[in-house]
Amino acid sequence: MLLTVARIGRVHGVLGEVTIEVRTDEPDERFFVGSVLATEPASFGPLTISSVRDHNGILLLGFNGIKDRNSAEKLRDVLLVADVDVDAQSEDEDDFHIQQLLGCRVVTEAGVEVGLVTDVVPLPGQDLLAIDRAGKELLIPFVRAIVPQVDVKNKVITVVEQEGLLDVE
Repeated sequence: MLLTVARIGRVHGVLGEVTIEVRTDEPDERFFVGSVLATEPASFGPLTISSVRDHNGILLLGFNGIKDRNSAEKLRDVLLVADVDVDAQSEDEDDFHIQQLLGCRVVTEAGVEVGLVTDVVPLPGQDLLAIDRAGKELLIPFVRAIVPQVDVKNKVITVVEQEGLLDVE
């Protein structure tokens, strides 16, 4: 399955390098010199990585054929996608691909239906589950204390009901 592993950000410098918003837990396995990544929209790719480096905690990539700032600027906001086996067993039972979570039913420990997962919002501290609850968006921190059980096989996520957590204004 093709999964988004990064979004191209701003241009860095004049030689065509770009900043990358990483959307994978395995950046070393995805971003290396010679790696070929498909793009969304597809008309921008595939892109072959020609350079990889860290600059103050920000991943910078260069691509074959992109040699200047103007060429690189055209790639801004393009998504990088890779073919990933979402059914492959992970070493960590708490590793999930966003696509595995999308469409999951969210229920409380008492079995009360909360809604469906529509997105996973990556944040520095923790991710948030975006849930469609009766046509309104509900954001729940994706941490074990609040989300103790994720059953991707049956597409069910269990949350601990806490005061105010499931309120939608």
